[in-house]
Amino acid sequence: FRFNASFLPCLGYGNLSPSTAVGRIFCIVFALFGIPLNLVLLNEIGHLMLLGVQHCARRLEEVFHWQHKASFLMKTCALVTGLLLFLLLPPLLFSDKEGWSYEEGFYYSFITLSTIGFGDYVIGMNPDRTYPSWYKNVISLWILFGMAWLALVIKFCINILE
Repeated sequence: FRFNASFLPCLGYGNLSPSTAVGRIFCIVFALFGIPLNLVLLNEIGHLMLLGVQHCARRLEEVFHWQHKASFLMKTCALVTGLLLFLLLPPLLFSDKEGWSYEEGFYYSFITLSTIGFGDYVIGMNPDRTYPSWYKNVISLWILFGMAWLALVIKFCINILE
């Protein structure tokens, strides 16, 4: 098994794919372990985010002697903060760095964080643009925490529906 340029052609989301039988088998084996580990990681990050919100709600209850108002206020703040950090502000960065419209950046944000990932928009791949060294690292962290946040929002919506 040798790694070479033909093993992983690099063009975007769905464009990073193994081109040999050995590469495809490796991808399947890796996914069998990687997907569950990724779900565990996202669940843990989401749990930590939820603990932070609950801690803030308890502090508000203690300081202001609010019962249910503090919990509602913190959940609302967490939702609004998440909307800003993960869906509403990133398109501005993508507009600046990628040259996309705000709508294209918002579409990319939602499609990426919801794990749909069509591959029609990919960050950092335009050969006509120069990207800062921090850009892809920040986007990777944004995706990680954004997916955890969106999973929390979906879980919250399911709890309301039940």
